[in-house]
Amino acid sequence: MQFSSETELYQVIGSNIKHYREQAKLTQLSELVQISISYLSKIEAFGCSKSISISVLNQIANTLNVDITDFFKTR
Repeated sequence: MQFSSETELYQVIGSNIKHYREQAKLTQLSELVQISISYLSKIEAFGCSKSISISVLNQIANTLNVDITDFFKTR
């Protein structure tokens, strides 16, 4: 998979995190992965190009019980 820009990459990751969080019905995800609610909101915001560390991405994937590569798939 390839992304035309970092912004597109972050938007795909953010929308996938939001999708899997909502699917899991988790409103407390930020607390479970020990990040602030505002940071998670920025990651999930479609227009935001907020970067995310691999470590945080891995924690989110583990908490949501999804493969980390699922965050990079376009829908």
